[in-house]
Amino acid sequence: MTDRDEPARERGEPGHRREGDRPAGPAMSAEPAELAEPADSTERPEHGRQARKPRLRIDTDAEAVQRDLSRLVLTLVELVRQLVERQSVRRMEQGNLTDEQVEQLGLTLMRLEEAMDELCERFDLSPSDLNLDLGPLGTLLPED
Repeated sequence: MTDRDEPARERGEPGHRREGDRPAGPAMSAEPAELAEPADSTERPEHGRQARKPRLRIDTDAEAVQRDLSRLVLTLVELVRQLVERQSVRRMEQGNLTDEQVEQLGLTLMRLEEAMDELCERFDLSPSDLNLDLGPLGTLLPED
């Protein structure tokens, strides 16, 4: 029997696991480890199972969740808006657009910026609230 006759999983080719093999990489935990305060730490082992570390809870205050979700969505919309605006400016500078297209694009971008301002006002967010801090990478949106 040649290598060609042998199935890929039996030859041990990458991407094919043998029965009992574990995938490479760190194991994923079903419980987040560093999210919030521990729950009741008096959990008892069940039928031969070892005692676990206390479970952690996430703050699920409905108002906080809505505020944070709206902030995240508006941040993504603002990022896309700025990318479209920069691409539009590049196309205008290259002369790839007619005068009519430039005018239409300018009006559209102004309306989109006004809509973003209205949404930020509705959710009580300032433009600086949308600029997420990415730690050592800096901020998500460029400082204008």
